[in-house]
Amino acid sequence: MHELSITQNILEIATKQAELAGATKVTNVYLVIGQLSSIIDDSVQFYWDIISKDSIAENSKLHFHRVEAEIECLECDHHYKLENELIPCPECGSINIKFITGDEFYMESIEIIN
Repeated sequence: MHELSITQNILEIATKQAELAGATKVTNVYLVIGQLSSIIDDSVQFYWDIISKDSIAENSKLHFHRVEAEIECLECDHHYKLENELIPCPECGSINIKFITGDEFYMESIEIIN
């Protein structure tokens, strides 16, 4: 259900930026979402279609770019991708790790018509 509030924030940001640019229509919204995010694309799209109605973003298209989670071992500096579940470093077995990518969530850009 948190996708509703997230989608409301996306709409608010997109319409505000479009209006500041003098736009009459938002045509596309590009989102970057990390693999570790609990955001579900289909849910965001569902809410978008409902709440963007009667706004300058009505009928605009959402584009989702998913970013894989990349992990760095802080013991041996090995970098590896998160496959299915979190595992210790495959090189040295350490659990002293940090995420390099994968927790992103932001609006990369919007396309508008003036």
